[in-house]
Amino acid sequence: MSTSSSSIRAFGAVLQRISPLKSHSLSSSSLHWNCKIWRTFSSSSLRGSQLLPHDLSRQCDYPSASVRTIWTSSPLCMGRRSSKIATRKGAQDLKKAKLYAKIGKEVVSAVKKGVPNPASNTALAAVFEKAKELDVPKEIVERNIKKASEKGQEAFIEKVYEVYGYGGVGFVVEVSTDKVNRSVAAVREVVRDCGGKMADSGSVVFRFKRARVVNVKISDADKDQLLGIALDAGAEDVIEPPDNEDDSEEDQAERYYKIVCSAGNYSSILLKLRDEGISFEPDNGYELLPVSPIEADDEAMELNKELMSKLLELDDVDAVYTDQK
Repeated sequence: MSTSSSSIRAFGAVLQRISPLKSHSLSSSSLHWNCKIWRTFSSSSLRGSQLLPHDLSRQCDYPSASVRTIWTSSPLCMGRRSSKIATRKGAQDLKKAKLYAKIGKEVVSAVKKGVPNPASNTALAAVFEKAKELDVPKEIVERNIKKASEKGQEAFIEKVYEVYGYGGVGFVVEVSTDKVNRSVAAVREVVRDCGGKMADSGSVVFRFKRARVVNVKISDADKDQLLGIALDAGAEDVIEPPDNEDDSEEDQAERYYKIVCSAGNYSSILLKLRDEGISFEPDNGYELLPVSPIEADDEAMELNKELMSKLLELDDVDAVYTDQK
């Protein structure tokens, strides 16, 4: 009997090391075996060696008392880093989708004003040049030229709505829509649900200035090199991104320099950046930059971010600008 018990303990030790099961249940002193397994290994022939580990798992029934679980592999966790990566990618995809949608609406409106031929339609030709400058795929333009000729398709109208957020922060919401009543109702609903307030025309927009902006990720360019390029090309300013000590290295790398310039030297700055091999993101024709950014508390910042996110989810909304720092 002692030989049989020793064999059982030895087999249990080997099983603990080689079993592919996710976890094994062990007592503090020895393995607890079900009577069926006990009879299998206590037989004189010791035929238990013919059983595979997964067969054992189906036949074992460990007692729940004084049992601890030993994990043989680390559990999969989705932490802050993976969540932020997904958030960044989602924001980038949304930004690109908004750009394509805006150009598409401009194509439809330009065709409605004339003919679907840029050689005879100066408005459409201007949109073609803008789309080329912003790296908008050709099929986006062609698709919306066809859309403009569809029955019932109306020209898009541009509207601007002004909103008060939390902590004195203001928002400017730019909309292109073929149904004004639909767009204003959707914007009002989001603002109300997020605790904001619609503002009178002119009460917020004066806080911003319109400018052409080239966005360059800080990980794609040296600061001094970028300043030199901007200065040589006649840029008005280079705005450095705010530094948040709580951000990880990946988040820090996702921040952008903003090269602010006039419409006249915008193309020359893009050309110089291409010559230097520096990646950049163009604007959608211009950006609204806050004249005096407002610093809100943490709670207000989070609420304002939610408001902006919900507004950008609306199909008719092309862009949302805020003076939150």
